[in-house]
Amino acid sequence: MSPRRPRIGVTTYPRVGEDRPAFSLPTAYVDSVRRAGGLPLLLAPGEEAVDEVLEHVDGLVFSGGGDLHPSHFEGEHHPTQYGVDDERDRFELALMEAALARHAPTLAICRGMQLLNVVLGGDLHVHLPDVYGDDVWHRHPERRPVPHPVRLVAGSRLAKIYGSTEIRPISWHHQAVRRLGAGLEATAFAPAGAIEAVEPQALLGDLRGKRRRVRPVAVPVLDGLVRDEPGVSAAAPARGGRLPASNM
Repeated sequence: MSPRRPRIGVTTYPRVGEDRPAFSLPTAYVDSVRRAGGLPLLLAPGEEAVDEVLEHVDGLVFSGGGDLHPSHFEGEHHPTQYGVDDERDRFELALMEAALARHAPTLAICRGMQLLNVVLGGDLHVHLPDVYGDDVWHRHPERRPVPHPVRLVAGSRLAKIYGSTEIRPISWHHQAVRRLGAGLEATAFAPAGAIEAVEPQALLGDLRGKRRRVRPVAVPVLDGLVRDEPGVSAAAPARGGRLPASNM
C-alpha cells in the first residue's frame, strides 16, 4: 500500500450565480498540489467549524481572488475594488486565525498573503498605482497579467528556495501589503518598492491571481509545503511557528 498523501486544503472563490450557485477555483491550484504529491481538498466559504476543518488537513493553501473588505483593516473604499464577499472574508479570516494558532503548514497566495497580513494586524494599499504610479504594472489596465522583476532579499527563505535573488513572476494584483503585520518581514520587492513577499508568516502570498496555467515560479514553494520542510510551515513567530509569504 502506498503511503498516504498529505491532504492540502485549498480555499475556493466565493459562491456565484443565481439559478445554480457554484463555488469555483482555477485548476492551477489543484494541479500544483497534485504535482507536489499532495491530495487537494477544496474548502468553500460558509463553513463555521474551522477547527474541525483543520482536523482533516495536513496543510493549507489560501488562494487568490477578490479584495478583502476594507473594514477589516480600517482601509478606505476605492472604485477599483472588486470581488468583495462577506461570506468568504468571514470564513478565511477565521481559518487563518485558527491555522496560525495550530502552527498549520500554510501557503498564502495573492489575496491569501493580504489576508495573513491583516490577521496579524497589518494593513494594505488599496490601489497600487495611487502609491507607486504606473512605472511598474502589477496588473495590466485591461485586467491582464503582466511579468515584472522582483528582488528577493539575500539570505531569505525565498531566495534559498529559488536559488537566486532575482526572479520574474507573472503579476496580477492591484493591492499589496502596506504596514506589516506582527512578526512579518518583507523579503521581496518590485522595482518601485511594493512588497511582494513576507516571511516568516506566509510561504508565498501570490498576488498574481487567476485563470492562468501553473506558474513555475511558485512550484518550489508548494513542493516545500507538501513536504512540510523547515521554513515552509505556517505560524506566527510569536507563537513559535515557521513560514514565509509572497505576492509572486
